[in-house]
Amino acid sequence: MGVNAVLQGATALGHGPAMNSVSTLAGGGDGGSQAGPDFRHVRVWLFDLDNTLYRADCGVFAQIETRMTDYVARFTGLPRDEARILQKSLYRAHGTTLNGLMTLHGADADDYLAYVHDIDLSGLAPDAKLIAAIARLPGRRYVFTNGCRDHAARILDKIGAGHLFDSIWDIRTFDFIPKPDRRAYDRIVAEGGFAPDQAAMFDDIAHNLVAARALGMTTVWLNSGSAFSHGGPQAADAPHEHADHETDDLPQFLSSIRI
Repeated sequence: MGVNAVLQGATALGHGPAMNSVSTLAGGGDGGSQAGPDFRHVRVWLFDLDNTLYRADCGVFAQIETRMTDYVARFTGLPRDEARILQKSLYRAHGTTLNGLMTLHGADADDYLAYVHDIDLSGLAPDAKLIAAIARLPGRRYVFTNGCRDHAARILDKIGAGHLFDSIWDIRTFDFIPKPDRRAYDRIVAEGGFAPDQAAMFDDIAHNLVAARALGMTTVWLNSGSAFSHGGPQAADAPHEHADHETDDLPQFLSSIRI
């Protein structure tokens, strides 16, 4: 069932320390490159949304970050520079700014999500290579995001990928407990009814892969080159500690893997 319907009603590396970067591998046929990473065990595909299913340099998430700071300033009455400091502090301590605002200040989640995701998506367009690469993946495909369902649906519509996903698991799905909290991952495993060792997770924030890897999922870090990509509540952690594979080109990576 596609996401629109839902909205309406390496060779695997085990879990050793090294990452496999295959951003330079060429794809080869329906089965991927014969030399590509082995994903033949994967039947559930989990994709982060922001800065993962679209390029980080398109400016979409920069708008969201700006509006997060604006919301904190409006909600607290702080000057904007102080609001930004508070926003980043909440993010580091609580996984998301929203979780911190809810926990410490009683903020309304719907009001926050509607405000921060009221952005211009005109910079996004269908990505034929990404669509083809995701379409060839066997099994079920999900969006797994700390954002909201409506925002994810708008993004997927703009990039022409809404029909490729079985469902969107958003911040409400896991009761506003965000990645990287282990409980969010336990919740989606229960929701999806799948074995973690048959799942692969793709995320641009390395620390969001920690719990996924601990559960036995194959993890792929999308290195966007941005400071945010290396960020997270424990930004000092090295990305290779959490990812089985690294890429800076998601369509190319997905086209290269063996499935």
